[in-house]
Formats: sequence, C-alpha cells, structure tokens
Amino acid sequence: MKFWEEKQLNEMSTEEWESLCDNCGKCCLHKLEDEETGEIYYTSVVCDLIDLNSCRCTRYTERCKLVPECLNLTQHNFAEYNWLPATCAYKLLAEGKPLPDWHPLISGTYETVREAGVSIASYAMKTSDVNDIEEHIIEWLE
Repeated sequence: MKFWEEKQLNEMSTEEWESLCDNCGKCCLHKLEDEETGEIYYTSVVCDLIDLNSCRCTRYTERCKLVPECLNLTQHNFAEYNWLPATCAYKLLAEGKPLPDWHPLISGTYETVREAGVSIASYAMKTSDVNDIEEHIIEWLE
C-alpha cells in the first residue's frame, strides 16, 4: 500500500505531505470571492513568484512572508480549504477519493500533469502583467 492510501492527511510526514502536490499551480491562481454568495471564482492570474514552466514557487519557503495573502496549506486545518480545485490531491484524499492516474505519485513523472491538461502552465499570466484581474475569471469543466 502507498502512504496516501494508509494514512490520513494529518498523519503524514512533512515529506509525504509535500509530495502530494502535483505542481499544477491552480492553488496559486488568484481567486475572487462574491461577498454576497461566498462563491469563489478562479482567475488565470497567478502570483509573480511562480515559475510558469515548472508551476512551482520560486521562493517557496518564504512565500508567506513575501506575499501576505499566500496561504500555507497545513495538515490540520483542511476543512478550511474548500476553495481548492477538484483535481487537488489534498482535496481528493480528504474526500476519500483516489489519486488520478496522471498524478506524479502514480505516473512517476510531473509531465503527466501537463499531458492531462491539469497544469496552469499553458494559460496563466503573472499579476504584474495584468491590469484588471476581474477580466481574467475562468471556469473549469471538472
């Protein structure tokens, strides 16, 4: 059995927890919340710290200091992360669902994330390149 099949999220080591991230970059996309309904809208605009080739943060260990609105996903407050995309391994496992075949822990490579069309690499743009974030709301078919 794989560690993600036998452990709860809050039982995982830091290394195991971090390995669940598929580097899709979706959690780094800026989100807008409708104040009346609480509905979350994703945009195609991403933090300036992300490397759009790898979809990884270039300053990961200090990201929350450099970008105060950056959220540090923790293993103990998972119920608060309802805004995570449906493809997110943390969300899938929290809901008792399996990892998809394209996930790097299953496939053995991060290339399958792009091949499956899950990565933001092909469409995301950095905050510094955008004037009005509301013009970049996107909708996923998940």
